Amino acid sequence: MTTDPHAAANRFHALWRRCVRSPPSPDANAVYAELCGLLGAQSRYFHNLGHVSECLRHFDEVATWLDEPDAVELALWFHDAVYEPGNPANERRSAELFIRCSQGAQPLLRRRVCGLILATRHGVVARGHDRRYIEDIDLAGFGASWEEFMHNGDLLRIEFAGQFDAGYSAGQVAFLERLRRRPTFFATDAFRARYEANAQDNLRRLLALRTGESLPPTPG
Repeated sequence: MTTDPHAAANRFHALWRRCVRSPPSPDANAVYAELCGLLGAQSRYFHNLGHVSECLRHFDEVATWLDEPDAVELALWFHDAVYEPGNPANERRSAELFIRCSQGAQPLLRRRVCGLILATRHGVVARGHDRRYIEDIDLAGFGASWEEFMHNGDLLRIEFAGQFDAGYSAGQVAFLERLRRRPTFFATDAFRARYEANAQDNLRRLLALRTGESLPPTPG
């Protein structure tokens, strides 16, 4: 997704000014520049500003239903700020970056944002209203068309260029199988209504492609 840099910067600056006092925190310009430097690294093909922009598009669709929309939006800006392919500490380190930058925010807000960032690990189905929404926002790409979904998969594979195909495929299959065991792909009614059918179809097709199994019939 193409990102208008001026619109993105203005949006972040407004959010930061609403939520964080500077000082003691760095001002919005400094924090935005740090995020852009991390998300704009040459090694970022999927986990970049384009992904954040796409997440914000989905956020805007459901913002009125969130309990703490500013906390969710802050978490979306930071959730992939620290990213090393395959490192299970990425989300924790991204939350730590937010904590370092946000001394001027209320303690409760800081705790909420960190919890929301950690929810994007997708280890278990998130508990809590806004955590379920941020998890769905982060996974919304599974509900795209097959062509867009596979294009995003190609970008992810480039990020793991240092990993052999067999190892990458095994890790991907394990993640997909974990998603398939969920009662539903998406945790919220809003995302199920929009994207559940596509996500389930994409999940079945990709697993069949990666494992060599026959494509199972589409339910219903």
